[in-house]
Amino acid sequence: MNCPAPSRTLDEPVIEPVLLNDWHVVATSEEITPGKLVPITLFERELVGWRDDDGVAHVWEDLCIHRGARLSKGFIQNNRVVCPYHGWNYDATAQCVLMPAAPTEKPMAKAKALQHHTKEAYGLVWACLGEPAQDIPSFPEWDDPSYKKVVCGPYHFRSGYRALENFIDPTHFPFVHAGVNGIMDLPDPIPAYQVKLEDGVLSTSEIQVTQPYGDPREIPVIAHYAYKCLRPLVAYFKKRVVISDPQHAHLGSDNDRFCTFFTAQQVDATHSIIRICCAMNFDPQPTDAEVRRRQDLVYAQDSAIVDTQRPERIPVDLRQELHHRSDLLGQKYRKWLHDMGVMYGTV
Repeated sequence: MNCPAPSRTLDEPVIEPVLLNDWHVVATSEEITPGKLVPITLFERELVGWRDDDGVAHVWEDLCIHRGARLSKGFIQNNRVVCPYHGWNYDATAQCVLMPAAPTEKPMAKAKALQHHTKEAYGLVWACLGEPAQDIPSFPEWDDPSYKKVVCGPYHFRSGYRALENFIDPTHFPFVHAGVNGIMDLPDPIPAYQVKLEDGVLSTSEIQVTQPYGDPREIPVIAHYAYKCLRPLVAYFKKRVVISDPQHAHLGSDNDRFCTFFTAQQVDATHSIIRICCAMNFDPQPTDAEVRRRQDLVYAQDSAIVDTQRPERIPVDLRQELHHRSDLLGQKYRKWLHDMGVMYGTV
């Protein structure tokens, strides 16, 4: 169970229950390495991540309960987090087990680090600052052995919501990703598509686009995207890919799919960190380096444009920006945020 949070200060942001009681990615599994204390910020809350000798990841407040020093400035010794100020030792349950100034005394029961619910899934470390209202979102391909999985990122954006809205928007492909996800001189017309809200998830029918470099194989494809908004800061697509050149069609199959699980860590109202996991079932499968090379390219192109959007905080009142029917999923996403009461990082 979580320990009580420290007393709220006047400048500490108010986080709506829909965000406070949800799971948020705060690191990749590779970022939380044994023997290392990792500073983390989520919704302006200063946290620390670490991994114990059993391989279990932990996310705590970056605060020693004794005199308020940052635990992230300390070190790990004998499977304990050691405070840099007075050397108090906290074990993997967050209990203080040693006060060096009084080594023969048993630490008081209240001498505990402030721990948060922590889980590890899909090569990512998740934390919940409140009490989880539901489980981590589902990524069905993760447990399917026919899919290769590659974690990519971190990628820095201003607004996590704007980054997610960009992720679910195929109409920017020919311009932001010309020669990769689209063709600037021949942009795809986007026909009407369906968006439904079911069991708390927004999902679309397939949206077809032409992509010169549509996946790590670097072969032109016709891509059919089906998107899902799983949480305010988590989204997903499953892309059905068809090789567009008949002479190369034998290199693929009707079952070829490329999926991406997208997460945003909202550091503060105008700074976020994006981490994704890609899954693909091509044969032969690309290397990890090939997958990351394409994702690094695409997300660098995205951030260069998305970070110029104003206001930096996404408007959830649809009247504040002009929309078109081809923006249907983005419109539904903003209304969804509004209806859930998401205010942090929005206007």
